[in-house]
Amino acid sequence: MKIINLAAAPEHIPTIAAWHQAQWGYLNPGGTVESRIERMQRFLKGAGMPAMYICVDGKHLVGTAALVESDMDSHPELSPWLASVYVNPGYRKRGMGAALVRYVVSQAKTNGFSPLYLFTPDQARFYQNLGWQFIAHESYRGGEATLMKIDPL
Repeated sequence: MKIINLAAAPEHIPTIAAWHQAQWGYLNPGGTVESRIERMQRFLKGAGMPAMYICVDGKHLVGTAALVESDMDSHPELSPWLASVYVNPGYRKRGMGAALVRYVVSQAKTNGFSPLYLFTPDQARFYQNLGWQFIAHESYRGGEATLMKIDPL
């Protein structure tokens, strides 16, 4: 398995958009797979940010993680963010999510981005185990979220 920039394999965008819509569509009412596909075009510029990284096993897509300028509109003062950490259910519990998170953190460090933020509705313990620090619990878009940060530098 290897982690690559989505810009090197854009053919995976429809699958990623469907995964992300199924997982987090409730955070963007009215959003569609098609609108996610359109927004993902920004990841194809090959820049340091925004960037999406994918884990692949041969031709099989395993998971995703992104480095973005903003991911929580209630905190425009915070940047950059780890976002879109997702692992195909058939590959979960094998360390792929942790590998993707560590990869994005390393990319943030390489680009001099620190601190790095994230929010999660339900995976705070996973991120704490990877060195992320709790900032706050907040109501966000009709649910609860944990805001966290890490200082990669």
